Amino acid sequence: MEWSDDAIVLSTRRHGESSAIVTLMTRDHGRHAGLVHGGKRAIVQPGNRVHAHWRARLAEHLGTYRCELTHAFAATLMDDAARLSGLSAACAMVEATMPERQPHEAVFDGLEAFLSALGGETWLSAYVKWELELLGELGFGLDLSQCAATGGNDRLVYVSPKSGRAVSASAGEPYKDKLLALPGFLLPGGGAGGADEVADGFRLTGYFLERHVLDGGLPAARRRLGARLFT
Repeated sequence: MEWSDDAIVLSTRRHGESSAIVTLMTRDHGRHAGLVHGGKRAIVQPGNRVHAHWRARLAEHLGTYRCELTHAFAATLMDDAARLSGLSAACAMVEATMPERQPHEAVFDGLEAFLSALGGETWLSAYVKWELELLGELGFGLDLSQCAATGGNDRLVYVSPKSGRAVSASAGEPYKDKLLALPGFLLPGGGAGGADEVADGFRLTGYFLERHVLDGGLPAARRRLGARLFT
């Protein structure tokens, strides 16, 4: 059993003296783990893009990887703790939410796009939008197109924590203490958000990820990103 695929390294765990168990998000084979023998640890740093060749005697076996580095995203961020934290959070989120060995090409493409956006000034907005897209790929997308109460799309500033649908300012005013803030940059056609908007977006996506996807809570790397930036 063997295949080759483009992939992004999600995590690396030491195995023995010189080898590692590496989990990749591949374009065509989904989240997939394998053993990488010694001498390749610099290549399989989380966030790096690689071309991987996997081989095993049987399909259900762990198997082994041979990986060739195609883009060292991680190395470009070593001097920026905040962006490196964003990279770690995104990789941890994919590892925690994606089913094993099930293709999700859109998730691979979205993660790659976010890693590319880490070099820009609006990377935090890109991260929140990426999590919003991840919710959609997992089947729990938010409906931010119109007000859940009125059907209109004027001044959508809240999200219902129960339905995941947008609520307008007028319809939500009596219940605003029970609603989640909807930052404008997450609406269709929105650009980048300011610091307060990004914080609201970060809380919004985190709420629905915990409610629908991650019963055990958000990954530690994602919590650390929030603590670093918003506390």
